[in-house]
Amino acid sequence: MNKSANFTGQPIFSQVLKLIDPSLVNRSARKLGTDRYYKKFTTYNHLVTMLYTIFHKCSSIREVVTGMQVCSQRLNHLGLNYSPRRSTFSEGNTKRNSRVFESIYLQLYKQYRGILPDSRLKTRWFSKLYIVDSTTISLFKEILKNAGTRSLSGKRKGGIKVHALIKATEDVPQVIKMTAAAKHDTPFIKGLKLAKGSIIVFDKGYLNHNQFDLWTKEKISWVTRRRASAVYDLKEENTVSVNQKSKGVISDQNIVLGHTSHNDVTRVEARLVRYLDKKNNKIFEFITNNKTLAPATIALIYKHRWQIETLFKRLKQNYPLEYFLGESENAIRIQIWCALIADLLIKIIQSKLKRKWSTANLNSMIRIHLMTYIKLYEFLNNPEKSLINEKDKMYRGPTLF
Repeated sequence: MNKSANFTGQPIFSQVLKLIDPSLVNRSARKLGTDRYYKKFTTYNHLVTMLYTIFHKCSSIREVVTGMQVCSQRLNHLGLNYSPRRSTFSEGNTKRNSRVFESIYLQLYKQYRGILPDSRLKTRWFSKLYIVDSTTISLFKEILKNAGTRSLSGKRKGGIKVHALIKATEDVPQVIKMTAAAKHDTPFIKGLKLAKGSIIVFDKGYLNHNQFDLWTKEKISWVTRRRASAVYDLKEENTVSVNQKSKGVISDQNIVLGHTSHNDVTRVEARLVRYLDKKNNKIFEFITNNKTLAPATIALIYKHRWQIETLFKRLKQNYPLEYFLGESENAIRIQIWCALIADLLIKIIQSKLKRKWSTANLNSMIRIHLMTYIKLYEFLNNPEKSLINEKDKMYRGPTLF
């Protein structure tokens, strides 16, 4: 029976890869020289192999290589002319500059960011909101040491900290930096470029008075929590309306952050909002430079910071970031960048579907049918009907008329 009678289109993996222009990968490779000294295992081949790893949740190089060998007859559809050996793949993870995968991710983000925003926006300020946070990925080897507390043996596991800036309407990182887990959070916010009128929210770990002062001068609003040790002087009490009190606002004050013990400390004019979370019966203190938004809105803006936590949770649950294919820092960075690329591709596919999928379910469907010959979007919009149609074609066989 002719294969064309059994299947339609190309493997789902091939259709996913069409979202990545090979010329984009090749430009990044030429710029960074990452194809030098490689005869077959080019940057594009490496990217495809890593995405196969990510989508199939492979936990070892052997799984990747044997899995691709089984599908060797279908590799041409992926733009590959051979399946890499274990030694070649391992060497690529160790030696190929991870910055090339960073470049690929950022170019893909720039290309597709126009289709990422959520159309269900409710407020004007939400479209201007940016969120900053970090997450630590623990490593079982002492690479990028000092993640977490010391064990009873006195040793620490290695760890890498991923810092991210996301726009709330897009839900994928637009700025990413990876550091050792022991590094402080504060340096990440230095030099972040935001448009006038933007609102940025972050946890109290990113305390930096100089940056706060710079953002105020640039007409950028910032919202964070007050550290218990933060020093400030009270300037005046603002009136809190009955409506705002009913929403949980306790007080609204104008303050000046920073102590006066020496002259080189930057003092920042700010606003301190005390808010009662009635659900948990807990009081929070928020500081901001925005003097126009209602105090309850300031609390709501900070509440939206949970969105980046769900991003980190999504990455850790849906992509293989527990076991790494290499023990070098470079291999770890490559795997994290490729997980980010895979997540961006999933978000792009989600934006093109009529049917609503959760990220976890969509990842599962793509993983199970990664090398199945079926039209991607028709399948994901109606999986059961598409599979029944393909099964009917197999039983009918080729038609003569």
